[in-house]
Amino acid sequence: MDNYIYNRVIAEARYLVEMGSTVRATAKAFGVSKSTVHKDVTDRLRTYKPDLYKQVAIVLKKNKDER
Repeated sequence: MDNYIYNRVIAEARYLVEMGSTVRATAKAFGVSKSTVHKDVTDRLRTYKPDLYKQVAIVLKKNKDER
């Protein structure tokens, strides 16, 4: 299960960064809840890949600022 979660987190983060996607759109694309995506890209990603986390944080801030 750990490997599945790790792969999902990385895939979600890459999608979010490459597409400039929102948490909601990413959740829809991966068939998971918004809460899951948010936890994945904020909590789990920070420990898995800190460099990718920084990129995601930029996109999330941009999306928040646009709201």
